[in-house]
Amino acid sequence: MQMSRSVRTLLAVLTATAATVPLALAAGPAQAAPKPGTYKNLPNGTKTAKTLVIGIDGTRYDKLLLADAPRIKALMAAGLTAPSSLYADPLSPTVSGPGWSTIATGVWPDKHGVKENTFAGSRFNTYPSLGKRLETASSATSTLVVASWNPVADTIFNGGADLRIAESENDNRTAADAADYLAHGNPDATFLHFDQVDEAGHGYGGASSQYLAAIHSVDTLVGQVVDAVKSRPAYASEDWLILVTTDHGHTDAGGHGGNSASERQTFVVADGAGYAPGSIRRDVKVVDIAPTVLQHEGVAVNPAWNLDGTPITGLAPDAFDPLRGSLQTRVDETGIDAGLTGFTHTPPAGWSIDNSAMPTGGVTEWRGWSFATDEFWTAAERGQGRETNVRSRDVFAVADSDEWDDAAHGAGPFDSTLVSPVYQVGGAATAVVGYATDYRVDGPQTGDVHISFDGGAPQLVKSYRADTNTFESVTVNVPAGATTARLTFRYTGTNSAFWTVDQVTLTPRG
Repeated sequence: MQMSRSVRTLLAVLTATAATVPLALAAGPAQAAPKPGTYKNLPNGTKTAKTLVIGIDGTRYDKLLLADAPRIKALMAAGLTAPSSLYADPLSPTVSGPGWSTIATGVWPDKHGVKENTFAGSRFNTYPSLGKRLETASSATSTLVVASWNPVADTIFNGGADLRIAESENDNRTAADAADYLAHGNPDATFLHFDQVDEAGHGYGGASSQYLAAIHSVDTLVGQVVDAVKSRPAYASEDWLILVTTDHGHTDAGGHGGNSASERQTFVVADGAGYAPGSIRRDVKVVDIAPTVLQHEGVAVNPAWNLDGTPITGLAPDAFDPLRGSLQTRVDETGIDAGLTGFTHTPPAGWSIDNSAMPTGGVTEWRGWSFATDEFWTAAERGQGRETNVRSRDVFAVADSDEWDDAAHGAGPFDSTLVSPVYQVGGAATAVVGYATDYRVDGPQTGDVHISFDGGAPQLVKSYRADTNTFESVTVNVPAGATTARLTFRYTGTNSAFWTVDQVTLTPRG
């Protein structure tokens, strides 16, 4: 049973790590005398680049589109909108602690360690918030956090912002305080959190008129904050990036934490220089927000940080993503909406699928390697771990012996090989094979990646026999005189689980 926001907040506060320092500003800005060089104890910023992240808890993307929300929709019209799907168990339930931790840190729950609103097991020392990374890069950066859900300020950003204000579920005060600091102070990076949409979802359901009314109400507060930004005397000479996002969705009846499509809804809106007005992307995820803020504020993302996210302007479609326009509706799958397009067996140019060892029959959609979207593939059957495929973006390749086995087929296991195009490696001493992957085992299965140079004998790059969810980067030696290379991904399984592959690259190194 989903706990109410107030109970979850109390539980999080009582059980948060003992290292958490109570905020002096828990009930709003303190009345202490301002320090020199500050506005109400917020240090003056030093940068022309300014960032504002607005988090709206528990907001379904489909309902945002239906709601009377002119201020948010104006930001969407002026910039980028990117709907996407969140994880679910066993990676993490769709609740606020993991959600906001993911957004703030730029890594998924299997790295930052937050699985519930208690924050037990958090690894913020290894994967700190974007505020902490900004402050570490330059202590002169002015960082502000104003949050209606207190754990955002006092736990997730603990030690990672110059000023953190926990507003105890008072959105009006959150907006008023944020607007004050943005209009009259000089923060470089600001993170806001509004709560009332989530409260309406818990109280009335995600399909209710009250839920839509809450989106309208918070939209007015967003407008108040954006107007404060635009009222700044230096606004015309500043480089503002405004991001709007959410941590999870809601069921129609109300509540979240599960793996339904409505609970997993998230989105990113980005309004600023470099974002095409009215553009829509499907390869952007909430994990990209932290690195996007860091990049905008002039902080280079260090590969040693091992972030899962990428600055949005650094993302590019991979070979599989252009297939979205040619995806098909269901054939044998009955649990997927009949009007939803989401799979194809036709590979992109240069790629091929070898099904010579595949038995006949089985579920059509998953006979051999397929190319699919999250919204289509996870709908085939929920609760079997497909929702953990968070490192794939947009369209990805998937081999799913479990779903294929749900229809009668010829003798033998699922046995299919995905074959890459030819890559040029002439003159290189080594090459780096990179790809996102989610390999999940629930019975007899194998997964092997091989590389072949100039059509020669395959050499093993990576072998999978246990659950693995990561982005691989494997260096291989290039034989002297070799000029080309090709990759193969062979999966076999007997009513087991699945293997996904995405963002495949082969990069020669001198």
